[in-house]
Amino acid sequence: MTTVGRTQEKSSVKAPVDAEVRISRHRAYLDSAKTFKTTDIRKSIDYISRSISELDVRENKKELALSLVLLAEVYTFYGQLDLAIANYKEALEARYSDMTSLALGKTYVRSRQWGTAVTVLSSLEDNKTLAPYNRVEIYEALGDAQAGLGDVNKALAYYREGLAIATKNQVTPKIPDLNSKIADTYASVNRMEEAGAYYDNSLKEAEKQAPQRAVKEKEKVADFLNKRSRYEDEIQLRKSSLKDLEAIPKPSKQDPGMAVSADTVTRQGINYKIANAYIAQDQYEQAIPFLERSIAEADQEEDLVVQKEATRSLSEVYRKQGDFSKALETYQKYVAVVDTLYLRKEQEISRAAQLNREIAAIQNRITGLERERELSQSRYDLALAEQRLTEESNKRQLWIIYSLLFGMFLMSLTAFFFYRSTQKQKLANNLLALKTLRSQMNPHFIFNALNSVNNFISNHDERSANRYLSDFSKLMRTVLENSEKDFIPLNKELELLELYLKLEHSRFPDKFEYRVEVDESIDREAYRIPPMLLQPYLENAVWHGLRYREEKGLLTMRVSEKDGDTLEIRIEDNGIGRKRSAELKTHHQKKQRSTAMRNIQERLVILNDMYKTQIGVRVEDLQEDGTGTRVVLSLAKEK
Repeated sequence: MTTVGRTQEKSSVKAPVDAEVRISRHRAYLDSAKTFKTTDIRKSIDYISRSISELDVRENKKELALSLVLLAEVYTFYGQLDLAIANYKEALEARYSDMTSLALGKTYVRSRQWGTAVTVLSSLEDNKTLAPYNRVEIYEALGDAQAGLGDVNKALAYYREGLAIATKNQVTPKIPDLNSKIADTYASVNRMEEAGAYYDNSLKEAEKQAPQRAVKEKEKVADFLNKRSRYEDEIQLRKSSLKDLEAIPKPSKQDPGMAVSADTVTRQGINYKIANAYIAQDQYEQAIPFLERSIAEADQEEDLVVQKEATRSLSEVYRKQGDFSKALETYQKYVAVVDTLYLRKEQEISRAAQLNREIAAIQNRITGLERERELSQSRYDLALAEQRLTEESNKRQLWIIYSLLFGMFLMSLTAFFFYRSTQKQKLANNLLALKTLRSQMNPHFIFNALNSVNNFISNHDERSANRYLSDFSKLMRTVLENSEKDFIPLNKELELLELYLKLEHSRFPDKFEYRVEVDESIDREAYRIPPMLLQPYLENAVWHGLRYREEKGLLTMRVSEKDGDTLEIRIEDNGIGRKRSAELKTHHQKKQRSTAMRNIQERLVILNDMYKTQIGVRVEDLQEDGTGTRVVLSLAKEK
């Protein structure tokens, strides 16, 4: 591997003529690999390995991608799907191609990785630049993937789209395939009428093509007829397949190293299936000749699987006819075939394991060659970069260092002053904002309170007027005393709120009752709360919830301790609710309430930011029908 790396490092600096020679050799190796693609996997992969060794990874991405795609195709032909997927991905990394992406998606379908196949193929679905045949392949593969996922409707939609394109553009090889797959999909969900119609179409289209394709489709339709117990139609169709096979030259025997298609149609297989159709109808005499032909042909073709099954079926037929001597004789032949089959399977497994080891070794050699070549190229590029850097660094190094240090110093100094100035400005802005927000005592409440005093006086109720005015004066004095403070003790805030509720109840004694419930275990001095934070919520409860009730309502304020260090204040009313209240408000009332709520939120944001507190307020409906309102405030104990 070291020798390969050194050779590659030297080749990257050779003259252009040498590069052309190497490209020519690379392509010659690829041609040789294609020649052995379906006959000798070892030789094919070895030639691909040689083709890659001729490439410069930096300048020949396209040629490298061609080698990797061919390698993936070889692996796909021999059923090594994991290796095929890995090489398709590497080819896409070297150079993207729609055709490579399509091949990768189809390989994911073959390996039953349905979801990944859909992801890869969906990116090609709207590509109108591809040839019609390739677009048909995309929709066919997407249909296969959706069928694998169990989505019958999507599978049918993709198959039909592919069939429409194939029909419109005369992509004749795909027309019977897609008709057949649509039929398979319908049959999978027991929609036999639709399946039968599409099988008829596939059979008609297949007969227009090569005899091998027609025979293959006849056998598929015959299998469908068998599932529907239409044995006579099945037998006639399979006999027709046998006649067609007579006109087709027999293929040469497969080399053990070659891949064999799982859906290959053989004479022995057809004869065996015809016999089974007769057996299903208890027509044993008619089944015997076909079983004997199947056994003879399977023995001639060395098809031990069919020979085994046909011999077993023939023994069963003799037994059912009562000819036990022939049944025993045939069963003994069956046992001999089974033994031979097991022996051959062991040999095939051994050969397959040996082949897999050889493939893995070749793939590792190719991967190692890739890494070695990339490393050599990286070393070469690094050497050139270092040389250029050395030439320039002697002139600029000191200047760059001093410039950077000076720049860092200026930036640090600027950042420090900017930060200090920003913090001071932020503190000043916060203090000013808090003062402004605290001073915005609701003028609406003050105006209505004075109206209430005036109402008492006009009714000659001087005692009530004096008492109300005294309480109102006390409330206003308390508000003014607290207006310069960000936080006050909990007991003072509770006194203020109780006084406010007392005044509101004096104005609307027929509209609501109120209760203030404070947990006796609470240390009121341990908690501090922003002043007048909850008053707007109490006002909303009275003015926008309870005031519109036809019957007297209830306003409750509960103060409790949660988790030992968190205070929770709940304000609940059984008024008409937020939604109904919003419908009754005037434009001025909506604007006024919005301003109050916004002021509260702004105060909380500023206070939480300045004092690192965690004060939170949430508002929610009390009942599921939207009536009633609950406000919950939580704040932590002062530390």
